[in-house]
Amino acid sequence: MATSRLTTCLEDGSVVLPSEGTIALFGATADHDLSELPTDRCQVIQTFRPEHDALTARGFDCVTEPAGPYAMAVVFLPRARAQGQAMVAAACAAVPEGTILVDGLKTDGIEPMLKACRARADVQGQISKAHGKAVWFPSTDAFTDWTSPGPSRTADGYLTAPGVFSADGIDPASAALAAALPAKLGQSVADFGAGWGYLSTQILTRPEIAVLHVIEADHTALTCARANIDDPRAKFYWADVPSWPSPERLDTVVMNPPFHTTRNADPAIGQSFIAAAAKALKPGGHLWIVANRHLPYETTLAEHFGETTEVGGDGRFKILHAQRPSRPRR
Repeated sequence: MATSRLTTCLEDGSVVLPSEGTIALFGATADHDLSELPTDRCQVIQTFRPEHDALTARGFDCVTEPAGPYAMAVVFLPRARAQGQAMVAAACAAVPEGTILVDGLKTDGIEPMLKACRARADVQGQISKAHGKAVWFPSTDAFTDWTSPGPSRTADGYLTAPGVFSADGIDPASAALAAALPAKLGQSVADFGAGWGYLSTQILTRPEIAVLHVIEADHTALTCARANIDDPRAKFYWADVPSWPSPERLDTVVMNPPFHTTRNADPAIGQSFIAAAAKALKPGGHLWIVANRHLPYETTLAEHFGETTEVGGDGRFKILHAQRPSRPRR
């Protein structure tokens, strides 16, 4: 692994860790080089379940909200600008006195972030490395206007939050999938990768459903889903779909799976969702999925289902219906 920007700052003495106190790591992932940090003195603020679990397994204390106060904070910029700004504001608020280090790729907006930091804070240094930059400065209250206002209502009345998928309103592909679903879905249904809950609200318009399992890996999105879905039949799980243990065999799985965690498309995510659906469904169960048209899901569907039909879509996305799931051989 190439030496990271954070490690470079610490090794050359540009940034000195506090001798005591907890170091907050906002948005740290398993891919980040944290080797120069004292694991037992760090607390990771991470809302995405796979990263949360991976870092917990490595010995880090992981939470979904900052507890503070901290002696120092490192902010790893996400792709969403508003979310990154809110993380910087939260870091400053949680560090009464100490250093704030912001690290990010150019593709994730580190250049405008650096410009803002120079305008608002007493920047003590920066480095450029590996298509990104790191900048550090003493904690300040100059970023309070970036503080996240928290979840807000869309024009359609749904609660969403910065950084969650389709935060501005209903995703067109999800809306198309909801319209394509049949009148009857069975009694036990799951929404894989439910986001802030739009598809779940539409699924629950069917009175014959006894239980809807709402599974979402983003803790913030799931919090919004809990507010958007006012129905006792819904059961919520903060979980990564491929590792979610279904408590029962399902009649139907509905999904609009994510296809990237970075800026690059990764079909393996949706493919793992398809395999999980086949494992969870009853022998006569059904899978309904919407996906961007370029994603190669048909081969995976053929491996896990006896029959797959394209039932709708347009030039941007496709709606697929799969049935007769095959369970893996023991």
